[in-house]
Amino acid sequence: IHTNQPPTKPNLRAPTETKTLDPSRLLPAPGTSLSSLLSATAAAAAMSAGWRTLLLRIGDRCPEYGGTADHKEHIEICYNVLSREYEHSKDDIFEFLLQCAEQLPHKIPFFGVLIGLINLENEDFAKGIVDATQANLQDALHTENRDRIRILLRFLCGLMCSKVISPNSIIETYETLLSSAATILDEDAGNPSWQPRADFYVYCILASLPWGGSELFEQAPDELERVLVGIQSYISIRRHFDDIAFSVFETDEGNSPNKKDFMEDLWERMQLLSRNGWKVKSVPKPHLSFEAQLVVGKSHRFHPVSCPPPTFTMSSSEILKGQEKHEANLKYPQRLRRLHIFPTNKAENMQPVDRFVVEEYILDVLLFFNGCRKECAFYLVSLPVSFRYEYLMAETIFSQLLLLPNPPFRPIYYTLVIIDLCKALPAAFPSVVVAAVHALFDRISNMDTECRTRLILWFSHHLSNFQFIWPWQEWANVKGLPKWAPQRVFVQEVLEREIRLSYFEKIKQSIEDAAELEGLLPPKAGPNFRYHTDESKESTEGHRISKELVSMVRGRKTTRDIILWVEEQIVPANGTKFAVDVVSQTLLDIGSKSFTHLITVLERYGQIISKLCPDEEMQLLLMDEVSAYWKNSTQMTAIAIDRMMGYRLISNLAIVKWVFSPANVDQFHVSDRPWEILRNTVSKTYNRISDLRKEIQTLRKSIQVAKEASAKAIKELEEAKSILEIVEGQPVSSERPGRLRRLQGFADKAKEEEVTIEESLEAKQALLARGLEEGKELLRLLFKSFVDVLTERLPPVSADGDVPNLRAGDPNVTFPASDPEAATMEIDDENGADNNSQVNGENMKAGYTIGELEQWCLCTLGYLKSFSRQYATEIWSHIGMLDEEVFVGSIHPLIRKAAFSGLCRQMNQ
Repeated sequence: IHTNQPPTKPNLRAPTETKTLDPSRLLPAPGTSLSSLLSATAAAAAMSAGWRTLLLRIGDRCPEYGGTADHKEHIEICYNVLSREYEHSKDDIFEFLLQCAEQLPHKIPFFGVLIGLINLENEDFAKGIVDATQANLQDALHTENRDRIRILLRFLCGLMCSKVISPNSIIETYETLLSSAATILDEDAGNPSWQPRADFYVYCILASLPWGGSELFEQAPDELERVLVGIQSYISIRRHFDDIAFSVFETDEGNSPNKKDFMEDLWERMQLLSRNGWKVKSVPKPHLSFEAQLVVGKSHRFHPVSCPPPTFTMSSSEILKGQEKHEANLKYPQRLRRLHIFPTNKAENMQPVDRFVVEEYILDVLLFFNGCRKECAFYLVSLPVSFRYEYLMAETIFSQLLLLPNPPFRPIYYTLVIIDLCKALPAAFPSVVVAAVHALFDRISNMDTECRTRLILWFSHHLSNFQFIWPWQEWANVKGLPKWAPQRVFVQEVLEREIRLSYFEKIKQSIEDAAELEGLLPPKAGPNFRYHTDESKESTEGHRISKELVSMVRGRKTTRDIILWVEEQIVPANGTKFAVDVVSQTLLDIGSKSFTHLITVLERYGQIISKLCPDEEMQLLLMDEVSAYWKNSTQMTAIAIDRMMGYRLISNLAIVKWVFSPANVDQFHVSDRPWEILRNTVSKTYNRISDLRKEIQTLRKSIQVAKEASAKAIKELEEAKSILEIVEGQPVSSERPGRLRRLQGFADKAKEEEVTIEESLEAKQALLARGLEEGKELLRLLFKSFVDVLTERLPPVSADGDVPNLRAGDPNVTFPASDPEAATMEIDDENGADNNSQVNGENMKAGYTIGELEQWCLCTLGYLKSFSRQYATEIWSHIGMLDEEVFVGSIHPLIRKAAFSGLCRQMNQ
């Protein structure tokens, strides 16, 4: 798939470790018409484009190369231009060429040939490239820059193919990485908890072979075979990685122990590639067109590199080993977890190694263009392969969007990339996205709860960019499913999110072809003010007080005056709960016009709420009032509670208790409303801690600067005072009094600033200590709440010790007889009424056989796993406390499994 249209705004963004290519120097001068470039010959286009643009666009069908796709011609044109510019821009070419190789890794074969051709005329330039690459690789190994290590190994293969370095240099580098990987797994000399680092080293070797395996096989077959034997030995001794906790689909669990993990799968692909003679369709071989020239070039020595020593541990504690393993997984995460969305007869038919290579291309483009969506889409549709790959591209992007525990970039980035790809390939990619959505929707009941939430957010946002057009009639049957069926809940949540991005009437109109789905639309958003003035209703004491409070607010009464009024007139006569009811409802109504109005009300009159709700009991009542007022708007409920927490009117512990109150617990499996509030609460708590840590780190640096400035000012003052002269036989300072006063002022001011920063640091450290304690209490309450509600509802373990299977239609599942939910199941009819008869038969007709309580258990266990996975770092720091106070006694195996799998922790730990 190719496009003839160049991107409108070239820009190449790099990670923070490397310099970013300057886009301002890439375009022709303002006013230059691209049509003139298109109409000119390739050489004339190259002359006007500039050597930087030629390097960036090499291999692309673009105006800079006259619209031709001939790779040989591209290289010749670019080389000739570089030769002319070399005398004046040697250093710039050197630096820019290295940046291109690292930030456009899918074009490494072209850059390798260019360097090889330059090597024929200027060996020092090529030697400098080799030495710089060695220094960069060495630095990347010790700074643990994973992407740079991987790409530089690929670049070495490109240099080897062009005779710039010898095959033995690469073999030596491979053996260094392989030796370090084997040492890490050694119980005595290494630390097996850091297997992710060892796996990464071996992965880098294997991932570079499609670019250099053929040449290594021709020029150093014995050495290559030695490396492959070493990899085989490593694969045989490493621990199989069971990634159940990171699987997008929950039903993959049963097959996971027998599945190959990512390393085993990659090794199998490379073995197949070896048996096929190292032939790869997806990797261009431009060096073959210049082989007769390149063969006479000098091969430069690539100096050996060294790997950092393994991290040792002297402790035999299983908890500390688990923490180390978690830290290793954070530093060396698995780059890709394949998401097989499409059936094999629909996706592109390509060799396993070609699939791997194209995945690498796609992931690299997503990595280096994460700040420039247009450029990202351009390069994604212009990869240097000769076959179609739309389906694979969609699977790879969705795999990143749904990657657990976190996607590499914000989900909004993938949303924008998919939108731009739909626009770049209007005849191909939109239909692929539609097919992907349908395939994921068909498996939504087995999808991880966190992935389901991400998919809902992505899909609603995606539709908002395409006028909310979707064939909803194909999903109209979900209205006949039980209200807890995941497909029905998915459609319901998507519609609710769409309304947030638009308005009720617009979304209702978008589903007019599927009128059955109107019953899944949320109520039309609007406040539910209990004390609304209406002549048809009888005026109560609450109406009178509310009206008076509104008058006081409009009359600009101070907060103190209103608090005194509430304390002296409302509370004594009606009680605190009544006061909370009237005051909170009235203030919410005053701030209901917009988000800004709500913020203003909370800022000005939050002290009134704080005075009325000093403890958790009253805060729970306050949240009930917020939920009642905004019962028709999930969004405003979540925003109001989030803002109240931000102003510390409600504690995070109170919010957790409110979410796990009976009314909300009953909604766990049919609505995202309580989970959204809980996610916001936990996220805000740990974001506060993270922000405080960053501020403390900044203050510590500022203190160091302030101390140096203070010491310098004092030194200057002392030096000025030490210069003496004899006047009338007495030693006196020779400096002018005015200058001494200025120096004294500078010294005093510098010291004062140092003291101020130290006081700020102490205050921030106190806030951090408080935040860490709050975080600890939050984790304790959160997991205890999960354990309590799940223990009440989960089916017991059988007498034989068999753990119940909650999945579809298991006859062995029995629920506590005391729970009325286990006996019946509600199904909405077409009019929205409930029908409790013939439950099982209706379920079978609808194609969904899981009962309500079973689905509730599955959903809640899924969120337990999600929270433990999302906040694993924080949980591991308090795992001892949780083991002693929460995960104790005869806790249900399904609870332990959900919590521990999110931590990648063994059940027996």
